Amino acid sequence: MRERLVSQRTGIINQIRAFLLERGVAVRQGLRFLRAELPRILARPCKALSPRMLRVIEDLAGDWRRLDERIDGLSTEIEVLARQDAGCERLMSVPGIGPIISSAIVAAIGGGDAFSKGRDFAAWLGLVPKQISTGDRTILGKISKRGNRYLRVLFVQAAWAVLIKPKSWARHGLKPWLEAAKKRLHHNVVAVALANKLARIAWSVLAHGRVFEATRIRAA
Repeated sequence: MRERLVSQRTGIINQIRAFLLERGVAVRQGLRFLRAELPRILARPCKALSPRMLRVIEDLAGDWRRLDERIDGLSTEIEVLARQDAGCERLMSVPGIGPIISSAIVAAIGGGDAFSKGRDFAAWLGLVPKQISTGDRTILGKISKRGNRYLRVLFVQAAWAVLIKPKSWARHGLKPWLEAAKKRLHHNVVAVALANKLARIAWSVLAHGRVFEATRIRAA
């Protein structure tokens, strides 16, 4: 339900931005920038925005506010449920993983017993690269994108949440690995590679009944 509401909100935001752009009103990309600028635009409209268009945008802004309230309500409910589950609590010790993704993992795989190792879980998510073998050569291609799309997207978002906070890399034991990866890979590839790594860590935490420990990552 939350994912559906988020998708509807994204559609409304894109429509508002498109209406404004068509009339020469540009707003910086990003939800928070449009949220901050929209009240000012509606309070002091330019001549390019007709009264009819202003009413349309105000109606869309109202829909946006109502969706925000419903999403916040569901997010709070999910967080309460996640805090009551031991598996979710352990998962939330992993970098980038919060109540939304931890509850989605537990809902999808329980204790992780269906997988024998972390790579199998990452493969199920579609986060492992396709392999093309020719003779004695093995070529790694793009990720397969098979399996659970919702969880795959959440893990990629978790990876970006970690990447934008480089000061936390050392604390999580990820700094050497990430710095080496950033030197040889495109930033989008680094994000997917980190998502794969986080998925493996998450499975290990869940399957072995322990919280995340940065010392184990450094040792590995």
